[in-house]
Amino acid sequence: PSEEHKISMYPMDFEEFLWAIGDEVSTGTIKMLMEKKRPAGNSIHRSLMRTFRLYMLIGGMPQAIETYLEQNNLQAVDEIKRDIVDLYEEDFTKIDPSGLAGDIYDAIPANLSGNASRYVLSSAREGTRSGQVRDLLPDMLSSYTVNIAYHANNPEVGMALEKDVGRYKLFTSDVGLFVTLAFRDKNYTENTIYNKLLSDKLEANLGYVYENVVAQMLVAKGNNLFYYTMESDSSNHLYEIDFLTSVGNKICPIEVKSGNYRGHKSLDVFCDKFRSRICEKYVVHTKDYKRENGISYIPVYMVPFL
Repeated sequence: PSEEHKISMYPMDFEEFLWAIGDEVSTGTIKMLMEKKRPAGNSIHRSLMRTFRLYMLIGGMPQAIETYLEQNNLQAVDEIKRDIVDLYEEDFTKIDPSGLAGDIYDAIPANLSGNASRYVLSSAREGTRSGQVRDLLPDMLSSYTVNIAYHANNPEVGMALEKDVGRYKLFTSDVGLFVTLAFRDKNYTENTIYNKLLSDKLEANLGYVYENVVAQMLVAKGNNLFYYTMESDSSNHLYEIDFLTSVGNKICPIEVKSGNYRGHKSLDVFCDKFRSRICEKYVVHTKDYKRENGISYIPVYMVPFL
């Protein structure tokens, strides 16, 4: 019954977040840039990226946004988000008294930062069997706490028909909670991560945080999530496409980069192999918009308007 779930709604997406913080300009600006396929220019891009990083830190949970607006204090926001994570974990014990569901949730950031090509069950708890997790996933998904991307065995329009149900990645449904989970081992005072992330001074590779927020934004747009991996001919390396969406009878591969991306070998190899199936190719990054060699490089704040 619904009253058993304390929180059973999607977090606010970026557009709703802008509206909630009283920014009535940015949405129109981003939509216009997207429609005209134009870069924002230095100062507007910097401002939009800072607002987007603020969204990544606060997330879309109404209580977290309300706390930020009332107190303008990211420590207070982090405390609220820790409370929400605790509530989630309490709720998870209702669907799974053994605590495994909570362990699965807690291990999401470690899984994504480890760059594994699937969710590694033993990262949640040693000795976990795939059947145990498979039984829990439907309840976790219906509680809106996690998003799932399945491996597409055959990357074309009917990806859901040929997904690999035993091979998937998990994301938290809210990026703000993801950040809190990822750095939960630190108390806020020593956790300079917030200010560094906000001012883009964090040296750590934040690709996994961006991957989580892109997953969240694609789900908010009504997409089911799929990804694809293929082996390299010359090494043990796996090429991976972070996300695949479909448009009409074609697919759009999306690669997510944070910081100074150098190349996109996976995207190139994928597009060579499946050229006839592809509608549009995207690299989502933290730089301004550009189009080059048939690829659209879009700043992460444009994803909701794809």
